[in-house]
Amino acid sequence: MAGVSGCVKYSMFTFNFLFWLCGILILALAIWVRVSSDSQEVLNSTDLGSSSYVAVNILIAVGAIIMILGFLGCCGAIKESRCMLLLFFIGLLLILLLQVAAGILGAVFKSESDRIINETLRENTKLLSTTEESAKQFQQAMAEFQKEFKCCGLINGAADWGNNFQQYPNLCDCLDTQRPCQYNGKLVYQESCISSIRDFLVKNLIIVIGIAFGLAVIEILGLVFSMVLYCQIGNK
Repeated sequence: MAGVSGCVKYSMFTFNFLFWLCGILILALAIWVRVSSDSQEVLNSTDLGSSSYVAVNILIAVGAIIMILGFLGCCGAIKESRCMLLLFFIGLLLILLLQVAAGILGAVFKSESDRIINETLRENTKLLSTTEESAKQFQQAMAEFQKEFKCCGLINGAADWGNNFQQYPNLCDCLDTQRPCQYNGKLVYQESCISSIRDFLVKNLIIVIGIAFGLAVIEILGLVFSMVLYCQIGNK
């Protein structure tokens, strides 16, 4: 019995240490996004800026909570504290239920989220042609995005930039002679960036789903080991 208990104890410690590391990773990534100058430009430049900040702040809170739970699990396993193990189990179960609920809501409202993304992109098209100072950051970020993904404009190509097309040097300049079109006497990329942005969001969504799935596996293992250890400590 003691050997089984020791095996469960150190397995519990190992999985909680991994869980604690996941919390550190999430927290560090969220803080980096929050304070990074490049991220600040993107977060401040869109109409969803405040919502983006809320999402980043939620990630910071989630990372901190996972770190605390990982610490409780590690200490509860090493010290064989039933109180710590029970707190860990309850907290971890709540996080797992929230992840499941978020996944279900994401699947149910996928079409709605696609509609919101399309509407947001169409609304942000106006920022490319405006001369307001508040839109400058978004225009600069968009110019960099176009250069990296070899596209031009959000919806209607170079025409989305309106009179601002001449304000940025080398804007949408196409170096690939097989894919250019002509606009205002310049060779520019003919593809708009809306498809590149969608692909970018899908790729990042796949990464998020993968991370969430990996966390869920660790969480389930943590729940099993914590309850087994909790029961074994009570039987001593």
